[in-house]
Amino acid sequence: MADEKLRYNDADLQEFRQLIQEKIDKAEKDLLLIKESFINDQNNGTDDTSPTFKAFEEGAETLSKEQNSILAGRQEKFVRDLKHALIRIQNKTYGICRVTGKLIPKERLRAVPHATLSIEAKNMQR
Repeated sequence: MADEKLRYNDADLQEFRQLIQEKIDKAEKDLLLIKESFINDQNNGTDDTSPTFKAFEEGAETLSKEQNSILAGRQEKFVRDLKHALIRIQNKTYGICRVTGKLIPKERLRAVPHATLSIEAKNMQR
């Protein structure tokens, strides 16, 4: 047990910082697209169509707006979680499970870079 690492070294943290920053950049672009789509849905050009079609169109538009709103909320949370991961990197606490105190495997962090729980801790929550 004495040889078990307590935290990731600076080189590892730099690797994760770069990965997370790339994911933040992409996620913020995706969020912008979602928001632009939401704004552009305001006018779908059904003014001159039949009332029945317009009702269907407006129902679909409402559903689309709700879906966009849900997507935007999820994307904002994802960006926030990634930014919190950058803070943990800065504090050199990144990759440490908040339940077990053990290092989260690199493979998990590469797949879910904002993870704060090891698989072991996740399974204990069930």
